[in-house]
Amino acid sequence: MVHLYWLLKQPITVASCGWNSGSRTSRSLLQKDRSREGLKYVQVCVRYMAPTLSQLQLGQPRCLRCKLLQRYKHEPFVRCLTGLYSCQWRRYGRKSTQPGDCCCNKLEGACFVLLVVAFFLTLVFLYFWGQAKNDYNDFDWFNFENLGFWFPWSVVLLVIAAGFFIYITVLTLLAVCLLSEGQKLYLHWSHKIGILVSLTFSIVATAVLSDLWGKEWTTLLLSLQVTAPFLHVGGVLLMTALAWPVAFHLFRINHIGRRVLIMGVYLTILFALYLLPLGLYSPCIKEEGTLGPAPALIGHRGAPMLAPENTLMSFMKAVESGSDGLETDVTISFDGVPFLMHDRTLRRTTNILEVFPDRADTPAAMFTWAELKSLNAGAWFLSHNPFGTAGSLGAEDQERAGNQSICSLQAFLQLAAQTDRLVIFDLYRPPEYHPYRDMWIHRTLEVIQSSINSSQVLWLPSHFRDLVQLTDPDLQQTSGSRLPVEELQSGHIVKLNLEYSNMSPELISEYAAVNITTNLYVISQPWLYSLAWCSGVQSVTTNTPQLLRTMSSPLFLMSPDEFNLMWILTDLMSLVLILIIFVFHW
Repeated sequence: MVHLYWLLKQPITVASCGWNSGSRTSRSLLQKDRSREGLKYVQVCVRYMAPTLSQLQLGQPRCLRCKLLQRYKHEPFVRCLTGLYSCQWRRYGRKSTQPGDCCCNKLEGACFVLLVVAFFLTLVFLYFWGQAKNDYNDFDWFNFENLGFWFPWSVVLLVIAAGFFIYITVLTLLAVCLLSEGQKLYLHWSHKIGILVSLTFSIVATAVLSDLWGKEWTTLLLSLQVTAPFLHVGGVLLMTALAWPVAFHLFRINHIGRRVLIMGVYLTILFALYLLPLGLYSPCIKEEGTLGPAPALIGHRGAPMLAPENTLMSFMKAVESGSDGLETDVTISFDGVPFLMHDRTLRRTTNILEVFPDRADTPAAMFTWAELKSLNAGAWFLSHNPFGTAGSLGAEDQERAGNQSICSLQAFLQLAAQTDRLVIFDLYRPPEYHPYRDMWIHRTLEVIQSSINSSQVLWLPSHFRDLVQLTDPDLQQTSGSRLPVEELQSGHIVKLNLEYSNMSPELISEYAAVNITTNLYVISQPWLYSLAWCSGVQSVTTNTPQLLRTMSSPLFLMSPDEFNLMWILTDLMSLVLILIIFVFHW
């Protein structure tokens, strides 16, 4: 009896008996155990404890579970969660859900669903725009042409997208933590407005970019060939973490229909993620020894991150960075001098507004070579800083960049000849009423033959290709269109110059089998270069030769055995953890 009397006073014994220490019966027993009728209450205790004596020895897991689920010990944590989620700092009051209750009313439930939708939409947009970084420069100059002034819109859009995603992610984590603590959800009205703003931004930005920049969805699909194995791991870990709040509320719901619905949705998503690797394809999952050589690098307008594009300094920087070839764009001046200029006008890359303000929108081809030489073609690089790299240049390079002038085709070809580099260029036909409108190809061929070995030139223009071949058969005929193999062979095409969105290991291999190599443009991000490398591409045009040259192997390269081991272990560990969590709550 003495031992039983002592056990009644211990909190573990009370918990083991299954009594509620806060109930009226237990309080009265504890108050009267020292009274004259204590012996009677001890006998009552013996009767209550008789069926559970074995639990004192064998019921340790249940006691452990009771201790872990004593939420009154988490009050500071829950208070912080509620304050952040509901903004109830001063008037904090616990609103725990009771078994059989829903975690929130219909309005709060709708807000929670909206929060989850906003989380996934902001995540998709952030991933979409993050992978589009390869084309940020094109996006910014596209806006420059339409708005008339320079601003790094791409970076601003990325920062806004990241800010909204972080905000929505924090709210989602707060909601999941509150559900895990058995608390009812109440989202403050300011957060509800924030969710609507984030949701609206993601939808509108996605729609606008899809309309104006739809090709970036192709970039997104290409990125999945590299990141999908790792996104699978992240998705499985997320579903594993959600097992705790799902199991907690599943076993507190009395309605069988709700149980089946929650469990059905959770298991469907979970097993879809488990089996997802069976449908994944990535050229970067290769058997050891099957990876080909790294693609050769062709500097896009030189090295435009290190010097003003299409200037001699830019091409010299590309050569110094290890570029195997040089790419540019050629226009014919009014007096018949081929020169390097990508844009139709001189507004973006020269000081035309200062020298010839009345002719700022005049086509570049309508200026004489003397007028073109009088323009500064480098100061804009320092003032606009299009890649955010101008500040990293030394004082000497900055001074040199600020004094660059428009480069002629002859000077460009002579540099390539001296450094033994391949060259490839687009050739623009002059506008109407131009003296050389019908002689632009002939004039370009004359400069080529007097400046460089023709075998170093990848001839890209498609106009009068047969005549060009007859005039200079040493030129390497290059096509900018993905044509059937038979047609390419009949046209003596030895190289394809395609946009990177046309990347296909099967087609690249098919062309390589008949000695037609493939060049992709413009690839500047390491992940995209890695994908091209794994796909068997022979060369790429890039804005970042100084960065890609340092890569010794593709990113994310793994063997099929390593990939299978990674996803099978991930799935098995996740399944074991989820089973433990569900059994624990059950």
